[in-house]
Amino acid sequence: MNNSILRPWLELARISNLPTVWTNILAAWLLAGGKWDWKPLTWLLAGSSLIYTGGMFLNDAADVKFDFVHRKERPIPSGRISQAQAWIAGLVFLSGGFSMFVWGAEARIWLTGALIAAILIYDLYHKPWPGSVLIMGSCRTLLYLSAASAVTGSLDWQGNNEVIVKAMAMGTYVVGISLCARNEYLLNYLWLLCIPVMTRLFNAKMPHGSDLDVIVLWFLLLAWMGMLVTIISLSKNPAKSNTGKAVGMLLAGIVLADALAVSSVSPSTALAFAAMMPLLLFYQKKIAAT
Repeated sequence: MNNSILRPWLELARISNLPTVWTNILAAWLLAGGKWDWKPLTWLLAGSSLIYTGGMFLNDAADVKFDFVHRKERPIPSGRISQAQAWIAGLVFLSGGFSMFVWGAEARIWLTGALIAAILIYDLYHKPWPGSVLIMGSCRTLLYLSAASAVTGSLDWQGNNEVIVKAMAMGTYVVGISLCARNEYLLNYLWLLCIPVMTRLFNAKMPHGSDLDVIVLWFLLLAWMGMLVTIISLSKNPAKSNTGKAVGMLLAGIVLADALAVSSVSPSTALAFAAMMPLLLFYQKKIAAT
C-alpha cells in the first residue's frame, strides 16, 4: 500500500497518539501485578490498537456534517476516504479489538463491553453534548481496567485499589485535555492536569533513600513540571495554533502520566515511557494528534 493510500487512514486514526494506548495497557498490566508474559500482552496491545483506531474512524464518520463545514481538509470531507468506508472499518476494528481482549487476553467481558459502549457513545454524542468529555475520560479509565482484569480476573477495591485509583486518575487527566481542547484559556483546567502527580504521591508508597526509585521519581516530577510550565507559557497567547500545540503536548504527556503511575513498581519501564514523549511530539508534526 503506497503512502498516498495509507496516509488518509493514518490521519483518520490520529496515529501519532497510538503509543499512549500502549503505555496505558502496559501500565495497567504492571500495576495489576502482571509479569512480562508476552502472549496475553500481545493480544492486549493488538486489541487496544484496533479499539483505538476503530474509535477514531467512527469519530470522523459521525462528525462528517461538521467537518464538511469546519474541517474540509479531513480525510472524509476531502474525498480521500468515504463515510461508508470509515463506518465499516471502524466497526470491524472495534469488533476485532473486543475479541482480542476477551478471548485472546481473557479480559473481563463486561469491562471490555463497557469500553466499547463508551467509545460509541462518545463518537455519536460528543458534538451536541458538552458532558461527553466525561465519557472520553471513562474510555481511558475502562481501557486501564480492562487490561488489568486480564491479570486479576476480577477487580475488587481491597486487592486492586492502586490500579483502580490510577485508572481513574488517567481518566480525569484525559477529561482535562478534552476541556482544554474545547476552550482557548487552558489555565482554567490546569488543576485537572496535576491529578496523575497527586495520585502518584498520595496513593502509592513513597520510596526512601538514594536508590533508583527516588532518582526516577524526581526526574519524572521535574519533567511534569517542565511540561506544565511550557503549557502555561503557550496559554499566555491563546491563539489557535498555541492551543493546538498545548493540547498536542498534553496528549503526548499521557506517556509521562503512565511513567509516574508505574515508577513505584518498575522504574526502568517508567523511564522508557518518559523517553517516548519527545518522539510523540516529533510524530505529531507528521500526523496531527487532534
